[in-house]
Amino acid sequence: MNQIPFIKFNNGQLYPLFGLGTWKSKPGEVTEAVKHAIDVGYRQIDCAHVYENEKEVGAGIAVKIAEGKVKREDLYVTSKLWNTYHRPDLVEGALKQTLNDLGLTYLDLYLIHWPFAFKEENGLFPTDSDGNLIYSDVDYVDTWKALEKVCQKGLTKAIGISNFNKRQIERILKNATITPVTNQIECHPYLSQKKLSVYCKSKGIAITAYSPLGSPDRPWAKPDDPKLLDEPKLKKIAEKYGKSPAQIVLRYQVQQGHITIPKSVTKRRIEENIKIFDFVLTPEDMGYIDTFDCNGRICPYDEAKTHKDHPFVNDEY
Repeated sequence: MNQIPFIKFNNGQLYPLFGLGTWKSKPGEVTEAVKHAIDVGYRQIDCAHVYENEKEVGAGIAVKIAEGKVKREDLYVTSKLWNTYHRPDLVEGALKQTLNDLGLTYLDLYLIHWPFAFKEENGLFPTDSDGNLIYSDVDYVDTWKALEKVCQKGLTKAIGISNFNKRQIERILKNATITPVTNQIECHPYLSQKKLSVYCKSKGIAITAYSPLGSPDRPWAKPDDPKLLDEPKLKKIAEKYGKSPAQIVLRYQVQQGHITIPKSVTKRRIEENIKIFDFVLTPEDMGYIDTFDCNGRICPYDEAKTHKDHPFVNDEY
């Protein structure tokens, strides 16, 4: 069994430093992926309403609980509030829908998926006749206050944010009664997020790294985009440790204390990804991997870049 270390959130809650991501996992495949991940030692599963596969994730969890492989309290399940449910009166219903889909009575962690809001009650991606996204002007601070309420009700044990920049986090902290436990952000050697990571840690907010492998299967990838796992410099380090490039970049994240959630539906890769706790990268190799940073953001959400709350347009980090 692979022993995954825990991180302690600012609310005292322990959370596994490593988990299974489910973005882009097809409904038919994700149930099997979740079952296999639990079998080989994963205890954290990262979900979101917008991935449209929470029912299938829940089915995988239900099988393993029914088999006696795990109890509910052994698992740590994260989900995220989608952009069309930012209006405070919609937050509790959105969370309850996620719980219903997952077949659970509570979440361990619930995040605001993005700081910007879309028009409510018109599907996940409301667009006008020209195909442009229709925005909502709900303030994410008001959304945060609604998250505090569902947390106080016990529908989720902790609350956090995702894709928020420093300025947006500062506004949340000024107005919050509950400090976010984590900021889930894109994080890999081509986008190391050093400044944001240091800032969040200074506020007691953990970093969760999504797309830690550089998301090679993202739908909008172009053939000539650099592929992180094909990076010759990375392959050289992998050879030195007798590990795969994927294992090196995952180790790079957890060694910084970042919660790391690689997505896979392939049994072999699910097993390989978790085998990163039997070696340590030297400080020199960590520093060398830091030099790969090229501000290589692969999830810029350009379709919403005219939204006043877009996190990557006007701010340094």
